[in-house]
Amino acid sequence: MFIGRKPTDAPLTSSDVADGIISTAKIADDAVTAAKASFAPGKVLQVVTATDSTIRSSTSSSFVTASNTLSLNITPSSTSNKIYLNVSGGVRCGSAGTMYITIYRGGSTNLGDSDYGLAAHYDPDSDGTTPLSISVLDSPSSTSEQTYQVYFKRNNTNASASLRPTKNIITAFEISG
Repeated sequence: MFIGRKPTDAPLTSSDVADGIISTAKIADDAVTAAKASFAPGKVLQVVTATDSTIRSSTSSSFVTASNTLSLNITPSSTSNKIYLNVSGGVRCGSAGTMYITIYRGGSTNLGDSDYGLAAHYDPDSDGTTPLSISVLDSPSSTSEQTYQVYFKRNNTNASASLRPTKNIITAFEISG
């Protein structure tokens, strides 16, 4: 029974409800789908790591694989997910040269600059190992297995570039998008 006019039927919208007026306890268990409840952008879904402790050297002026063991495979669970990559270890460049380090996806997609990669190392006197740290966020837009591998090159004919016998590590984190 209504006093006055009967209200018209109209759908309820989010603007009709003030923030905080409906508590979680007032929402029926079957009113929230699993997909909506489990969506958490930025959540780490999986982690894959590969390591190499062997000296890897090259005199190539084109990017070459640093090591077959400094490579990993990861399969994103959604096309909207991202892959956060981190590489750490040690590098050295002989004969007062510069070396460039990058990460390739699938052996053909350089995630860095085509000439300079993701990091550069200048060694004026070839006297030791320098720490290396690279981070990059990739968007493969795929649910197919992705292969990531460290590549490097030197910049001039007199230099040799090498990954040093420190423990070189590549780690991939799948991040929900």
